[in-house]
Amino acid sequence: MDVYDDTELALMKFGVGQPVPRKEDPTLLRGEGRYTDDINLAGQAYAVMVRSPIAHGLLKGIEMTAARAMPGVLAILTHADLEAAGQGPMKCGMNIPQRDGSPMKTPPRPSLAKGKVRYVGEAVACVVAETAVQAKDAAEAVELDIEELPAVTTPAEALAAGAPQIHDGVPGNLALDFHYGDAEAVKKAFTEAAHVTRLEIASNRIVVNAMEPRSAIGSYDPKAKRWTLHVGCQGVIGLRGGLAKDVLQVPNDKVRVLTGNVGGSFGMKSQVYPEYGPLLAAARTLGRSVKWTDERSESFLSDHHGRDHQRVAELALDRDGRFLAVRLSGTGNAGAYIYPPMPATTNAVKNIIDVYRTPAMEVNSKVVFTNTTPIAAYRGAGRPEGNYYMERLIDAAAREMGIDRVELRRRNHIAPEQMPYKAPSGMNYDSGEFTSVLDKALLVSDWNGFEARKAESAARNRLRGRGIGSYLEVTGPPSKEYGGIRFEADGTVTMLSGTLDYGQGHASPFAQVVSEQTGIPFERLRLLQGDSDQLKVGGGTGGSKSALVASQAFLEAGDILIAQGKKIAAHVLEASAVDIEFARGRFTIAGTDRSIGIMELADKLRGGLKLPADVPQSLDVSHISDNPPFSFPNGCHVAEVEIDRDTGQVEVVRYFMVNDFGTVINPMLVAGQAHGGVIQGIGQALMERTVYDQQGQPVAGSYMDYAMPRATDAPDFSIENHSVPCKTNRLGIKGCGEAGCAGALPSVMNAVVDALSEFGVTHIDMPVTPEKAWRVLNGR
Repeated sequence: MDVYDDTELALMKFGVGQPVPRKEDPTLLRGEGRYTDDINLAGQAYAVMVRSPIAHGLLKGIEMTAARAMPGVLAILTHADLEAAGQGPMKCGMNIPQRDGSPMKTPPRPSLAKGKVRYVGEAVACVVAETAVQAKDAAEAVELDIEELPAVTTPAEALAAGAPQIHDGVPGNLALDFHYGDAEAVKKAFTEAAHVTRLEIASNRIVVNAMEPRSAIGSYDPKAKRWTLHVGCQGVIGLRGGLAKDVLQVPNDKVRVLTGNVGGSFGMKSQVYPEYGPLLAAARTLGRSVKWTDERSESFLSDHHGRDHQRVAELALDRDGRFLAVRLSGTGNAGAYIYPPMPATTNAVKNIIDVYRTPAMEVNSKVVFTNTTPIAAYRGAGRPEGNYYMERLIDAAAREMGIDRVELRRRNHIAPEQMPYKAPSGMNYDSGEFTSVLDKALLVSDWNGFEARKAESAARNRLRGRGIGSYLEVTGPPSKEYGGIRFEADGTVTMLSGTLDYGQGHASPFAQVVSEQTGIPFERLRLLQGDSDQLKVGGGTGGSKSALVASQAFLEAGDILIAQGKKIAAHVLEASAVDIEFARGRFTIAGTDRSIGIMELADKLRGGLKLPADVPQSLDVSHISDNPPFSFPNGCHVAEVEIDRDTGQVEVVRYFMVNDFGTVINPMLVAGQAHGGVIQGIGQALMERTVYDQQGQPVAGSYMDYAMPRATDAPDFSIENHSVPCKTNRLGIKGCGEAGCAGALPSVMNAVVDALSEFGVTHIDMPVTPEKAWRVLNGR
């Protein structure tokens, strides 16, 4: 019988690879989470935004006399007040070059409208009162004098000759004319191709609908001349930088950002928003903290939306079905103001190659201003779309050429022996077994047993289709990340990271990494991410890279901790530092049984252990990591759908995924991330779509008329990991946060097209609502 010591048992339970529950779950399940709206500061006032009811117009005046006289009203701020307070506009944090090398058009965005309104919901004034109800009543009494102008809501309308101009200095409403690739090589490939597949394909606009609406509390300390913002976000360092530099126009150390629990974001809460500047200005003017919380219907207008691309995707193949080139052209809707347009541009480039040998590629994207809510990142930010376009092209090409869709994929896979593989996107794939992943997905999904299931569905008056969705994602770009380890007076140990958990569950996997390396007990480890004063740098969370970058930073910090500990332990054990070995949480004199545990050493230091000047005085580590390059999570999803012939209702009835996330720190959390991403993919594929009428009014403004996926829409998931460790970081992690969307869009949509193919359907755009499917089934 095997006998294990306590350290070995702890590793079995809490080490890397174990399905450890999330540390925060007991707190959240008891209702003890601390989200921004749960915070109330002494003497705080309340703010409500006055928003434009018009999509496009000249702001001629704001009548506030009656509102100012209403009970409890403390202040009403407009753009003039923000200018007088020295505030500047928000700015786009990235400038992608135009086709000709000139900079992208990035007109600044005022926190409160100045002279013109450009979309329904744009903030025009900020009303502050003693209570939230008083502020809301007064906001409704503010009268806006707006001279309405024609509005455009789609890129096609905005680019048309004679279209109304949304921004001065942006002729034709064209923010960016983006190009990537070897146009001549692509043209030659298409000219010489034996077959060309062409699809007009759209990625529908999404309202993000995070579970927790946005909320913020602004405060000002007149003695320190310093602002504090409590806010839910995706990274306190990045948000502080945008607030300080652009809006408040002060040094970073004059701003503190505090973030507690965050109830979802998916990219949406990563940016500085218009509400934050007025809150901080009002706090300084009134000498009181000022709190604002969005209402759900308001968030449909004020939160950044996602997706909204219109594309022509083309694939050139030789007579044997081998890929020669892929070309993607079209538009991306920026909305009324521009945020980093990676989804329509650089992320489309990086991700459309997918897992296939494709010698040449070209991407042409026009990013266009419209009179709609601004578009920003939404789970995957162009990564799922890139894979979706390629996977739809492959299914279409297979049907047109009479080649089995599985065989066409296998025929064009990048083989393991071709690694490292330099893709025409400029990415260097380091690892992957794409054919093995596909074959495993076909096996677990019982691909060969489909016909029997199809017949059973037909007996119940339902069509049945199956679809494959392979994917390869490029994670977020390399950046510096913070890895701190701090031994506290109460015996706990704080891990400090510039990433930020907004539902992912970082505390447990980060603790698993640190505990396994250092021997610090898992239960002693705490995570701090939400205080900009305690972090040196931070890239935030996004782009499926948090586990990768944080684990690397913590491993490097752990190396420093162990090196420091050896020197301190040598002093305590009266030995030379070179004779000290470290393993399983203990420092030992080599060749002896004399040792001291890392927590015992920490206890001695807390107790006032005196150390020579040439020995580290603490075990604490404050480390900045230059993080590793991109990683390339990949996988294959197989979906089966049923479509009711009478109603057009589409149901995902079976769902299987095989993913290569490299080394998996915590399979339970990875499965949860995959499930959530798939559900969001199903939502976009079958339900969600945001549309505007001709006046720029959003048609859907609440859950009464915007369909969100529910638990009943989720199939039973089968998930397996086919782990091929990444070679560019120490743990071999590849990232998992956005992969569910990337596999769901193509697998579900390929399954829908497969089910409808007997009706002559070769392509249908998302979302495939019951009405849309019913019209197809009834020849309409």
